[in-house]
Amino acid sequence: MATFAVTYAYADATAASRDEHRPRHVEFLKAQFDGGRLVRSGPFGPEEAPGALLIIKGDSKADVEALMNQDPFFINNLIEARNIRQWNIVFGADPVGADAANAVRN
Repeated sequence: MATFAVTYAYADATAASRDEHRPRHVEFLKAQFDGGRLVRSGPFGPEEAPGALLIIKGDSKADVEALMNQDPFFINNLIEARNIRQWNIVFGADPVGADAANAVRN
């Protein structure tokens, strides 16, 4: 499986609705974590624009998009912008193999 970085941006106006839907959003993310798809996630810091970063395992960008379309925050239109990008990890996750070594050279 490949690794993908997913970023969410929230509009300030959706804060109350996010609080309302947060328990279902957290349940969804916990299920993905327990199932091995979600590697890491969390909101950006208080000095940043409202949003979050999620690191997801998937077979393809379309696979990750289909998965993240099930997030209650997405279903309830609480995400102002979402970006899904494949992320080729070089350091910090798996042992550095031939693919990672080639990425460093390029």
